[in-house]
Amino acid sequence: MLHLITGGSGSGKSVYAENCILKLGLKERIYIATMYPFDEESHRRIARHREMRKEKNFQTIECFTGLKSLELPPDSNVLLECMSNLTANEIYQQDGAGEHTVREILEGVRHLRDHCANLVIVSNEIFSDGMDYDAETMRYQRYLGDINCQIAAWADCVTEVVYGIPITIKGESLQYETTD
Repeated sequence: MLHLITGGSGSGKSVYAENCILKLGLKERIYIATMYPFDEESHRRIARHREMRKEKNFQTIECFTGLKSLELPPDSNVLLECMSNLTANEIYQQDGAGEHTVREILEGVRHLRDHCANLVIVSNEIFSDGMDYDAETMRYQRYLGDINCQIAAWADCVTEVVYGIPITIKGESLQYETTD
């Protein structure tokens, strides 16, 4: 099963995604963390997120680029968080894919989907503000939009979380509480 979960910043999408993985049972839980720790604030945020997941029995794998190279236990439930960070990493990190970001990430998602029992992917809704941005930001948005659209096409289920409320866009999603 492939489930894409999206929403704005602070929407509750991360808690919803974690609960989705928990509801899938006792299979090995893998959390693929994509946030590159570039400053002190990001280190604090990563530490806070690890603490929040500690009791949920996730094995955390950090993956900033090169998703298609990950080896996973074949019967695992995988949470990839988040596509917007991975996209930025692939575009801007020295070892990233640059202009080949969309293809690289989609190959990585196919690889994960083919090598685990269930895959839940978190992405961000960054396209609704109606703002005009510089060319580089628009390139990032275009790449992330292309990636999100393709994953949504492949997905068995697509959910948008708005104000902590999961809204099913495609497929049948189980209803999970988003607040702890």
